[in-house]
Amino acid sequence: MKTLIVADVHLKVTPVGREPLLEFAAFLSSLDPRAYERIVVLGDLFDFWFEYRHVIFSDYFPVLRAFADLKDAGVDLHLVCGNHDFWAGRFLRDFLGFTIHADRLEHSFGGKRTLLVHGDGVNAEDWRYRVYKRIARSRWAVSLFGLLHPDWAMDLGLAVSHGSRTLFMPADPSKGREVKPLERFARGILARGEADVVICGHSHYPVMEEAPAPSGTGLYINTGDWMFHKTYIEWDGETFRRCWHRREEPATAGTPTRYSGVSP
Repeated sequence: MKTLIVADVHLKVTPVGREPLLEFAAFLSSLDPRAYERIVVLGDLFDFWFEYRHVIFSDYFPVLRAFADLKDAGVDLHLVCGNHDFWAGRFLRDFLGFTIHADRLEHSFGGKRTLLVHGDGVNAEDWRYRVYKRIARSRWAVSLFGLLHPDWAMDLGLAVSHGSRTLFMPADPSKGREVKPLERFARGILARGEADVVICGHSHYPVMEEAPAPSGTGLYINTGDWMFHKTYIEWDGETFRRCWHRREEPATAGTPTRYSGVSP
């Protein structure tokens, strides 16, 4: 059975975000649960997410319902937290059935040791974000934020997200400041033999490239995103395959789109 891996969907509860949200919900609903064993969301499913004790953000309902239907049909759901949804918790876990991974997920795909991370905080030069991440995940920060009215919290979260994207996301994702640090991180993991495959998100730039490893050849995959590329990864039981939603796969010279194993 298949595993689907997707990252950086960045669902928004704004008028401009309504159509992409419904499109992603329809994509989830189109999946045949008899064909998929698990779905791994590799961070930033939401542009902003916070869990109150008795409140959920209602505009996300079509996607939440689609995930709930998949879980009820027997699909195993995993969320590796990203920098926009690291406050994921009780609701996604207890009501939708997600297994929440704060930083990483390690899994074997056909004997291939695979490390799955969102990728935020990997860039050692971005020390400001590392400090922010530690503070924002602290219990007292969560408690203080929870005192805000949910509408105000959503407005604030979306404003911060939009400002960050405006400042740091280039028009060409391949030139993003996280692309190279993520590649160095993955290549280091592979070179040290800590995994056979490393899968990341965060950079919004799809990559599938082989790299040296003690076993011969490892693989670094970046899922890309749903905002611009609408890319995701499928494991079909034998190979990793890069997929594009509703369009043909573009030819990219020198970049494999399938990966079936590690060279002996």
